Amino acid sequence: MLVIVVENAPPRLRGRLAVWLLEVRAGVYVGNYGRRIREMIWGQVCAYIEDGNAVIAWAAPNDAGFEFDTCGRNRRVPVDFDGFRLVSFGPEAALPVQPGPAAATPPRRRGRG
Repeated sequence: MLVIVVENAPPRLRGRLAVWLLEVRAGVYVGNYGRRIREMIWGQVCAYIEDGNAVIAWAAPNDAGFEFDTCGRNRRVPVDFDGFRLVSFGPEAALPVQPGPAAATPPRRRGRG
């Protein structure tokens, strides 16, 4: 089993993923491929992710039963802890600030009037 989750991915990457995997929710792709195809798909994700981020998880014969990897800017970073992979959270200040709409700005009306 193979699962890839993307956030803020460009449309062309989402289209590439849809060729190989089933999109069960927005940005969540699942499939069942071997190592070579998984590495090829993940290489394309890392090459085309741009400003987004992604995580991949697949079944593996280890204590956890799976492996995972990430690419792109994200607070969650995989770390090795005595041979067991865990997730470390980085500080929020390390991430770029995304400008959003001002909270005090009233919504704009459409149409005439």
